[in-house]
Amino acid sequence: MIDFLQQLTLESWHIFTDAAPYVIFGFLAAGLLRAVLPDEAIARHLGGRSTIAVVKASLLGIPLPLCSCGVIPAAIGLRRQGAGRGPSAAFLVSTPESGVDSIAITWALLDPVMTVVRPLAAFITGTVTGILINHLPEEVNGLTDLDRADQPNCCPTSGKEARPSLARRIKDGLAYAFGELLKDIGSWLILGVVIAGLVATLVPDGLFETVFANETASLLLMLLVGIPLYICASASTPIAAALVLKGLSPGAALVFLLAGPATNAATLTVVARFWGRRATLVYLASIAGCSLVLGWLVNRFYAWADIDISRWVQPSSAETVSHWGALSALVLLSLILRAHWAAKRTASSCCGG
Repeated sequence: MIDFLQQLTLESWHIFTDAAPYVIFGFLAAGLLRAVLPDEAIARHLGGRSTIAVVKASLLGIPLPLCSCGVIPAAIGLRRQGAGRGPSAAFLVSTPESGVDSIAITWALLDPVMTVVRPLAAFITGTVTGILINHLPEEVNGLTDLDRADQPNCCPTSGKEARPSLARRIKDGLAYAFGELLKDIGSWLILGVVIAGLVATLVPDGLFETVFANETASLLLMLLVGIPLYICASASTPIAAALVLKGLSPGAALVFLLAGPATNAATLTVVARFWGRRATLVYLASIAGCSLVLGWLVNRFYAWADIDISRWVQPSSAETVSHWGALSALVLLSLILRAHWAAKRTASSCCGG
């Protein structure tokens, strides 16, 4: 048991130190994105049921580092501000599947091809989902235009407010990125690293090549695992990297990276409430279908280009840890603990504690 815990700790630490510098960079980029993207412009461009609005929503969601739990209120907010069903659904799909933080971690733990393919696949999946939902008739149990008009504004304002200076927006954006956002994602990232450590410790090398030699079976397996799993894009990346080292194909890893963050029971429940039951079926079917097709195409590309993804992933399990990686990991852990501590203090003060 002691040997197992030591091996698990070492594997998890190696993975975390590989990812930490890129995670910090990703959160830094997230704060800058929040500073330069005004909320009112986002809502203005996503109105209506046009295909252009769907494409804009998918593109907008790709860099935003919101996990599957954080994107739900954001998407509902866009819906209530006038965004169409299709664009808001596209945003709900592409946002949790990608993000500047998860793209950075993909570069660190997987390979350059997957770093490019992942946001592209998120864009395609979100766009297809949004276009299909756009063609559905509005449902009674969905959030209609009348519902949106009846929703009270939680933060009413009197007149047009002056936009803060760029320096203030950058300061607020970084405070958000290394505060609320890091609190929401940090715990899931650590959980994902620990799960990846468990996979690296317990799963024999080449398991997927032996047990799931059939490509279709491995793609379907990752889809079935990913759909009910409640995990964010950043946390899913180390797990996918660990599975690839055990013989999982890059296409099957992509299926997991797409389906895991975009679908879970909470998300599907919200989609049913605010978009309608038929939209929920289309939402789930389009994510599943696009994931499988894109996963199959990715396998074809890796085979055609004669790229072995495990050669890129292999350094994650190296015996040595760089000083820069170790320092970044300690800084990241400190930032996560600080974010949680600040959140607890805020909650205590709000409750009069």
